[in-house]
Amino acid sequence: MKDFARLQDEFQRGIVSGDDAVLGDILDSPKEKRDVLFGVYRHAYVSRLVDALRNDHEYLHAYLGDEMFDRMGKAYVAAKPSHHPNMRWFSQGVPDFLRSTAPYREYPAISELAEFEKTLNDVFDAANAPVIGVPDVAAYPPDQWNDLKFQPHSSVRRVDFSTNAVAIWNALKAGEEPPDVAVLAEPNRILFWRDDVTPMFRELPAEEAMMWDEASAGIPFGVLCSMLATYADADSAAARGAGYLHGWVTSGALTSVTRS
Repeated sequence: MKDFARLQDEFQRGIVSGDDAVLGDILDSPKEKRDVLFGVYRHAYVSRLVDALRNDHEYLHAYLGDEMFDRMGKAYVAAKPSHHPNMRWFSQGVPDFLRSTAPYREYPAISELAEFEKTLNDVFDAANAPVIGVPDVAAYPPDQWNDLKFQPHSSVRRVDFSTNAVAIWNALKAGEEPPDVAVLAEPNRILFWRDDVTPMFRELPAEEAMMWDEASAGIPFGVLCSMLATYADADSAAARGAGYLHGWVTSGALTSVTRS
């Protein structure tokens, strides 16, 4: 009889990677062969992982339907075996899998719908961090504002979507018929953040998205306003920048403000 630790290892490899070495230590029953008996464990393992994918991608599941989602899920389990003790992280590779694997890669709205749900999950699970308020920014006198830099909250994500995946998700969440897939003329620029324990998102206009991306990279407020001046009326650039900044602060999207 093999030692217990080795038997456990072979049992795990038999379930995860299909290694049949463990069958040498399993006896046939009066009614079934050993490979059929062990197959129950293999099936249960895959089913449990597919259930985890359904939990993390509720509306992708609703969009694809039971049969197609299960087929996709089993293909994902085969291609991306679980190596993390926390099942929450098993689904992290689903958007990339859908982007790179036939036939799903032919339908970018599917991978973007998965990316949208993944981002909401990541926002929910992000580390806690302080949130600044209007008084924190107002504490700096006007003559110092050009030098202010802003740090995004740990929960914030910024993602561009090339299809109407967000509209599809909204319709599914509302229990409505999702719209036909459409490739957008310009990206749908989405900002995600967490309000207390609730993941939030909203679409950004191109100008605000540019300002957010540059602010996140450490560009000071004065330079940001100069950039805004290239988008529209230069005279109102500072006011527009202050308006965008106010929205970020009041929504809890920033964790610190410093003077460079």
